[in-house]
Amino acid sequence: MSQLLNELIAQRKAEALAYEAYMQRLRELAQQVKTPGSAGDYPPEVDTPARRALYDNLDRDPDLALRVDEAIRRAKKDDWRGHTVKERQVLYAVRQALGSAPDTDAEAQRILAIAKEQDEY
Repeated sequence: MSQLLNELIAQRKAEALAYEAYMQRLRELAQQVKTPGSAGDYPPEVDTPARRALYDNLDRDPDLALRVDEAIRRAKKDDWRGHTVKERQVLYAVRQALGSAPDTDAEAQRILAIAKEQDEY
């Protein structure tokens, strides 16, 4: 009987340790969700969610991401989303920032769609 009791106590200790490790992993995951920049390997200048979205979608090129970010910030007007003329101004600025690559128009449209989803803009 004491052998069975000792086995139960040992099993309980092992489960408690496993549960403690599980809770630690949950805490780490929650911290990564709270501060997503610490989870990735972003350059220091890519320091906002909008810049990270651009960086992730522009072949992880920090210079291009910052150039497009600055172009959007300069071109956007109040309530630009859903306003055709204001959106075109932002689209034009994105095109200019992207340069003269072969698929610049399609890429600019794709980046505009990403920018429209960012609260910072």
